[in-house]
Amino acid sequence: MQMTLARSHQVTAQHREEVMGTIVTIDAVLRDETSRAAFAGRLEAAVSDMHRMDEMLSTWKTDSAISQVRRGDMDVVDAPIELQSVLEICTDIREASWGWFDPWALPGGVDPTGFVKGWVAQRARDLLLGDGVDGVIVNAAGDISVAGEPIGGGPYRVGVVNPFDRSLVAFVVVVEQAIATSGTYERGEHIISPATGQSASAVASATVTGPDLGWADALATALCSGGEAAIGAIDDLDGYEGLAIGHDGSMHATSGFPIDVAATRSVTQVEQT
Repeated sequence: MQMTLARSHQVTAQHREEVMGTIVTIDAVLRDETSRAAFAGRLEAAVSDMHRMDEMLSTWKTDSAISQVRRGDMDVVDAPIELQSVLEICTDIREASWGWFDPWALPGGVDPTGFVKGWVAQRARDLLLGDGVDGVIVNAAGDISVAGEPIGGGPYRVGVVNPFDRSLVAFVVVVEQAIATSGTYERGEHIISPATGQSASAVASATVTGPDLGWADALATALCSGGEAAIGAIDDLDGYEGLAIGHDGSMHATSGFPIDVAATRSVTQVEQT
């Protein structure tokens, strides 16, 4: 009865922020109207943190800490602690992904961009949580971190774009914490193969789910670069699942990838009519 009563008073809050070269959208479910003021304070902190991390970690900003490290103007040991932490985590992901995600193999110096957007969005999600927040979703250009439940309850469901026709949905995923997708359909051939240092994508689209959006973002990049060869690496990681759509339209997934078969069938049937 208490849960039903609480949900009957739920309200929503939305925000759009231009940062990291994209639009980050935030949607929250608040317990009631009295929760709005406290959430506004958390939102201000989350937005401020996203911009601060962007100023520090963007390779497109010549005066950012990462750009200074890339040029050799700053030693990593002298860099902000957040940048040091990012590079430490990237080292762990490079090993866990069997080398398919490797910021040190990219031209121009170390480039953790494939991890940063998800990591920053995950930080924002964590800053938004607190008393009075029943659910929140942070969407950074398709890299999504969620907590709690959407309004009315139930799991979050995310439709992944068909890489061959962006007006269609390829499949629907049940998302408990985070989902990231990488592919050439959004930004062209931007995936750099660690093996060759050249632009190359083994698959048309790669999607990874898991507990942390930074890791999911980087692993989606690894899966896009390595294709079937990288599936095994993701399968070995606790809590992470991946699905790749090949250039020929074939699908390859880890054993526990959380595709919502019924929702996928429903969506694709509607699209075909």
